[in-house]
Amino acid sequence: MAATEALFLDTNIIMYAIGTDHPLKPACVAALRQVEAGTIQVVTNVEVFQELLHRYTAIGRHEVAAHTFTHLKALCEQVLPVLEADLDRAFAILNNQPHINVRDALHAATMLNNGLRKILSTDTHFDAIPEITRIDPRTLLFPNN
Repeated sequence: MAATEALFLDTNIIMYAIGTDHPLKPACVAALRQVEAGTIQVVTNVEVFQELLHRYTAIGRHEVAAHTFTHLKALCEQVLPVLEADLDRAFAILNNQPHINVRDALHAATMLNNGLRKILSTDTHFDAIPEITRIDPRTLLFPNN
């Protein structure tokens, strides 16, 4: 994958990479290593940070929250804001794809409003949004799959 095309980095990549054993963990760790090496360029939005900080502080893992925040800021080429136009587009996405959760609709809207078309995510419901191509981290680990 060319380093020139930025991918939107979804929350689940981070969560699986730093979480307990899970079938998706090795692929998510490998994907983040490619980001660290500069093979993959990523951007995200402030909502991804909110999700991570909320989750880890809610379960009393403040050190994990702080480390994740610092590391994610270093990994991302850009952290996109969430604007009113993104809210409006997320609402339209939810009307067309009601099975998508609100946070992911907001990620999709932020992506589309900023000209991003590819997301690094394990969430298959992004596949239902025609303007977005989901990159499964397992395809990075095992390119022939």
